[in-house]
Amino acid sequence: MSDAPLTFAVNGAAGRMGQRVVALALADPDLKLSAALEHAGSARLGQDAGEVCGAGKCGVLISSELINRVDVVIDFSLPEALDTVLGPCEERKIPLVIATTGYTDEQRLKIAAAAQSTPIVMAPSMSLAVNLVMKLVEDAARALKDNADGVDVEIIERHHRFKEDAPSGTALHFGKIVAEQMGQKDHVHGRSGRPGKRPHGEIGYHAIRTGDNVGEHTIVFGMMGETIDLTVRGHTRDSYAYGALAAAKFIVSKGAGLYSMKDVLGL
Repeated sequence: MSDAPLTFAVNGAAGRMGQRVVALALADPDLKLSAALEHAGSARLGQDAGEVCGAGKCGVLISSELINRVDVVIDFSLPEALDTVLGPCEERKIPLVIATTGYTDEQRLKIAAAAQSTPIVMAPSMSLAVNLVMKLVEDAARALKDNADGVDVEIIERHHRFKEDAPSGTALHFGKIVAEQMGQKDHVHGRSGRPGKRPHGEIGYHAIRTGDNVGEHTIVFGMMGETIDLTVRGHTRDSYAYGALAAAKFIVSKGAGLYSMKDVLGL
């Protein structure tokens, strides 16, 4: 990184996560907030991004369009906002950190296509701890794969009442990691009634929505006579914001391609 601060924009700057990204970045001498973006109908348009997040006036007003050139864009918005941020970044070759989850398969294809010409970090979670546990889950699944028929895998996730997608993108990614190692073909979302005996070739997902829980995931490897629980809990949203800022610092020096937090953290 050069001596000059990294200039960046936050898409979704008035949202819960966007506000934390702005607040933490304003305290980082290596970063300079140059643009704060929200959708065209937001009541926050024209307001100072620093005041909105509680960090004090910073001189950057929230707008609906990226006008000035920045070194990197961090997206913490909603899946519906993808085109508004992906298009400009692809067109101008601006590195992009996508921290939003809940994308459709079609949207994921758009992101992959844009990464052919633009450096993009995309991850189901920006958390350092979550990504370390993903590595532990991968190692556990690989170690248990020869006994896959004797291991039942369940994934339990908790999030705040305002989260709109379920299961979380992080939970689904945990399931993908396990399935790649152990070969489960069926992914079951909750159970009710009398589903009968549990088949071995499935992964069960259970989504809990309660209060202000910022994120909690437990991956259960259940065997006859013993159980392994791998759990990671977020205590504040800052863990995700710090991860997004680390990803932004990482991606500015990279060439076109689709990167993950494993790349950012060297895992």
